[in-house]
Amino acid sequence: MRTLLLALVLAAASKPATPEAWVGSWACSQQIPEPQNALAPKDLENATLRQIVHLPIGGSALRVHLSNAFGSAPLTLISVSIARPRSAHSAAIDPATNHGLTFAGHADVTIPAGAEYISDPLPYITAPGDDVAISIFYRDPPERQTGHPGSRATSYIAHGNLASAPDLPGAKTVDHWYQISAIDVLTGDAALAVVTLGDSITDGHGATTNGNNRWPDILARRLPHVGVLNAGIGGNRLLDDGLGPNALARFDRDVLAQTGVRYVIVLEGVNDLGTALRHGPVAPEEHAALVRRILDAYDQLITRAHAHHLRIYGGTITPYAGSDYYHPDAAAEADRQQINAWIRAPGHFDEVVDFDKALRDPAHPDRLRPEFDSGDHLHPSPAGYAAMARAIPLAFFSH
Repeated sequence: MRTLLLALVLAAASKPATPEAWVGSWACSQQIPEPQNALAPKDLENATLRQIVHLPIGGSALRVHLSNAFGSAPLTLISVSIARPRSAHSAAIDPATNHGLTFAGHADVTIPAGAEYISDPLPYITAPGDDVAISIFYRDPPERQTGHPGSRATSYIAHGNLASAPDLPGAKTVDHWYQISAIDVLTGDAALAVVTLGDSITDGHGATTNGNNRWPDILARRLPHVGVLNAGIGGNRLLDDGLGPNALARFDRDVLAQTGVRYVIVLEGVNDLGTALRHGPVAPEEHAALVRRILDAYDQLITRAHAHHLRIYGGTITPYAGSDYYHPDAAAEADRQQINAWIRAPGHFDEVVDFDKALRDPAHPDRLRPEFDSGDHLHPSPAGYAAMARAIPLAFFSH
């Protein structure tokens, strides 16, 4: 027995350690906030903004990405710090865990218009499922804001330099993120990430605020050693700008630039179909042209992903008949079926995630199953998001 134990110990000691590497643990896509989601300039004048994010994977160190992608002038942030929040539902932090971030060794940073800055690495141990609170102190507000309106998480704003304050009593609350775009962790457990590129169904419309139950969140819990980065934007389209830049325009920043990315799941197209018919029927030739352009856009995403050695998986467009927003007719449903047939056909995407099959009502295939419907007949409920995550074969991430 001693001989066997000694052999096991020696084998473990001689086994090479997994080299640590940087990988994205969390991300969100940036846009110009719509007027109803933008902050008043005075809100970020001599003010602290505290934002909480959820890390699917942990590591021994981290670095934070800050974005001024849509700023019209350089943006100066006086200080940025990170801490463990007391909960996902308040601004309180554990002050013993609070650490200031640096940028080339400096506490302040000025980010050029259109640019992103990555903090210096900070030794900071995190575990899968940890939350972190990022506090930014602004002396002057940005001339044009950059952010992510669909955070499904509460942020806190208070005047004064309170980045290290244990709490922000009386803070203004908003369910949006600003300036923060990604967090990387240094880990030996996961050196790869998957980006989920999509619209409001990926962004999580209908999910629980501060609940982290969007379908990418649930997929992340099924993949504890893979970073799942949510690049969903509500209202996003493949072909035209709407809420945020179109998917082709933002692909480089939101997919290719992510740290450690190896896979992409694309779920885009319902807003292209819906907006084309929102104000009434169109001629058959317009239907045909729209379908062709959507398929061409998918082909472009596939080409660009493969050029960067990424595997790209196509998600079928989910049912939306009865939608209070788009009111699809029989011709729109025929377009959806034609597009989904292309996605499912061999020779296009590397693999297919059949979200349509996972969510459709067997008795009415053009509609969501009632238990998976958030109520607007377009966006899934939390149960629907769980079904979407379960529909993704984990074997897709073993290549």
